[in-house]
Amino acid sequence: MIEARYHDSVNVLQALAGPETRAPFDRAEWFALLAETGLVPLIALAEDDGASAALALTESSGRIAPLRNWYSFTWRELAPAGPRGDRLLEAIARQLKTRGWRVTLEPVPGEDGSAQRLARAFRAAGWQVAVEACDINHVLPVNGRNFAEYWESRPGTLRTTLKRKGKKVTCEVLTRFDRQAWAEYEAIYAASWKPAEDQPAMLRAFAESEGEAGRLRLGIARADGIAVAAQCWTVENATAYIHKLAHLESHRQLSAGTTLSAALFAHVIDIDRVALVDFGTGDQPYKADWMEAVRPRYRIDCLDPARPRSWPPLAKRLLRR
Repeated sequence: MIEARYHDSVNVLQALAGPETRAPFDRAEWFALLAETGLVPLIALAEDDGASAALALTESSGRIAPLRNWYSFTWRELAPAGPRGDRLLEAIARQLKTRGWRVTLEPVPGEDGSAQRLARAFRAAGWQVAVEACDINHVLPVNGRNFAEYWESRPGTLRTTLKRKGKKVTCEVLTRFDRQAWAEYEAIYAASWKPAEDQPAMLRAFAESEGEAGRLRLGIARADGIAVAAQCWTVENATAYIHKLAHLESHRQLSAGTTLSAALFAHVIDIDRVALVDFGTGDQPYKADWMEAVRPRYRIDCLDPARPRSWPPLAKRLLRR
């Protein structure tokens, strides 16, 4: 018999390991960092004869959403593959009717079946479900190439920029956390065109733990001893994740960001031997110069038709159709 229950601590996610933790954003440690920022966890868990599934969520006024922030590339279910995991997810979806009238899950990947699986589970549990694309994810399938082969396929303007300006800066790629390098990254980010960091302490704690695990790739570009560009990547399960990048506008003419990006791509392709590079969400035009494929990210909006609060948004949904 399936038992479904709730927890207000992410510690229960420690028991979910293996294929359920496919990316940095699936790990219990990631959700613990999110909880430390002030988000209140609602961990919905279902168990049946040794098998477990969970959704890491948060709730406010009857509206349930993923436990995530803008650092999260994706959010998805933590459940074993196959019919057994599907039944556990359906049990969670049914139980969530006792906690809220609306569940909105995003950004959920589709290439691994997560969006379809979650939509199916909530429909089976009696929710009215709408699925729509909400964002995109630029990626580079390496396809066995080395960096030189990959670089030959880049746009001519990008290759010309590196050829003309690549020697104007020196690049360092660290595979461990370094306080001085991180201070340089923070100074560059603060002086760049980027918006202010939402949770800088969380990002630093993440970088520290990834450095301890050997997954951090922290890149710094310097000109005349001054740090002018910085990037934070991680590598895990044959995938490189590009988390943050910034450069000083005062040194924009050096194109240090391009040179540093090339150094990091070379490192993860030739040294780490990754199969995929993931540039996160967003459709910024410059990403297309480096990436070769685009994947949608989905919003799964679930309304409980038995709740009067659901009726107005359900009516709007019907009118749009």
